[in-house]
Amino acid sequence: MLHVLVVDDEKLARGRLRTLVAECAEPRAEVTAEAASATEAMALLASQRFDVALLDIHMPGADGLQLARTLAGLANPPQVVFVTAHAEHALQAFELEAVDYLTKPVRRERLAQALQKAERLAQMRKALQPDVAEDAWVVINERGRTLRVPLAEVLYFKAELKYVTVRTATRHYLLDGSLNQLEERYPERFLRVHRNALVAAQALRALERHTDPQEGEGW
Repeated sequence: MLHVLVVDDEKLARGRLRTLVAECAEPRAEVTAEAASATEAMALLASQRFDVALLDIHMPGADGLQLARTLAGLANPPQVVFVTAHAEHALQAFELEAVDYLTKPVRRERLAQALQKAERLAQMRKALQPDVAEDAWVVINERGRTLRVPLAEVLYFKAELKYVTVRTATRHYLLDGSLNQLEERYPERFLRVHRNALVAAQALRALERHTDPQEGEGW
C-alpha cells in the first residue's frame, strides 16, 4: 500500500484528495497525513515515511515548488505529484522530476494514473537500492573486544568530543567515528534531529522544536 502525504492550505481540498485516494482501486493507497503548509509537511517527514506527496503549489510561505526542491534533498524522498488549480507551472514541475501534474478539479481516473506511475517508480528505486542486511550491526571495539550491536536496538547516536555515544535501551557504547559517516551509511534508519544527534526513526514518537543558547536549534 502507498502511504500518501497531502499538502494543501485549503482544508476542503485536502479532504477531497483524501476521498479520491481512498476510492482508487489500483494501486491501493491511503492518505496517512495532511499538512496545510510546507513547514508542517517537513515536520511530518521528519518522523514518518511517505511513498507519495500530493503537493499544492500556491500556499502561504514556501510554495509547493520550493517544497519539492527541499524534498529532493532527502535521503529517500516521496514521489511528488503536483495538484493545483494553475496550469502554468507544469514545466517547472517536470524540471523538478515530478511524477505527474494534475489540475483541479481532479478526476479520480487521473489521480489513479499518477499513483500508478508513482508506485512503479518507487518499486524501481527499491530494486536499485543495495541490500542493507550486512549493515544490520554496529561494530564496537571495547577493551580489547569486538562487539556487534544490532542496529535495530540502537535508539540514538550522539556526538561527544572525539567519540560517538551509541545508546540502546539497556546501556551505552563508545564508537570511534563521526555522525556524518553514520548518517551517510544509514539514511533510511536514522534522522538528524540536531547537529549532535541521530535518532532511530522507529524510536520516534513526537518532535518538538527547541532552541538552546549553547547547542542551537534542534528537535
